[in-house]
Amino acid sequence: MNQDRTQRRMIRRETHSSRALPSILSACILMVVFLWLAVEAVLWILKDQALLASPAQMLQWLVDLPVTTLPVGMAAAGAGLGILGLLLLGLAVGRGRKARRSLASRRAAVVVDDDVIAAALSNTTRLAAGLAPGQVTTTVGGRSVRVRVRPTSGVPLDLESVTTVVDGELAAFALDRRTSSDVQVLNQGAVGQ
Repeated sequence: MNQDRTQRRMIRRETHSSRALPSILSACILMVVFLWLAVEAVLWILKDQALLASPAQMLQWLVDLPVTTLPVGMAAAGAGLGILGLLLLGLAVGRGRKARRSLASRRAAVVVDDDVIAAALSNTTRLAAGLAPGQVTTTVGGRSVRVRVRPTSGVPLDLESVTTVVDGELAAFALDRRTSSDVQVLNQGAVGQ
């Protein structure tokens, strides 16, 4: 694919989820906490009444925390903070891919949902095999496409020809990521189709 930089950026924006919301939320929470601590420190320096607790009171609370809190409570708080940290770490380094793929095009940036690709593959497979609607289901995963074909009872179905049709359709799409196909012909057929 020979795309210019703008098209690549547009495709990346459409195929990957933004991490802006968790980042902004975390930054706002930290900003409010640090602003509150700064206000408490200024009020303590000015010998004024604290909003919630002065720095000296917070330090004393922190020193007394192991004595005044049950060990189970400390363990639960630690586990909660650990889970929150793992959640934020997962959001930061996670894949962040949406269920979308880009198709090769010289003139435009083309992005298609995985559900649309699955419906197109199901329809093409169904028409090539001469089946009724609902006898072919397709699931598109990260790097694989799974096609399940339920043949009509008593009518043999050639697995190789169905696989050839699915692979040909995938090649025609020219997806940005290499995708392998897995075609399964179910043993249980559809009656009266």
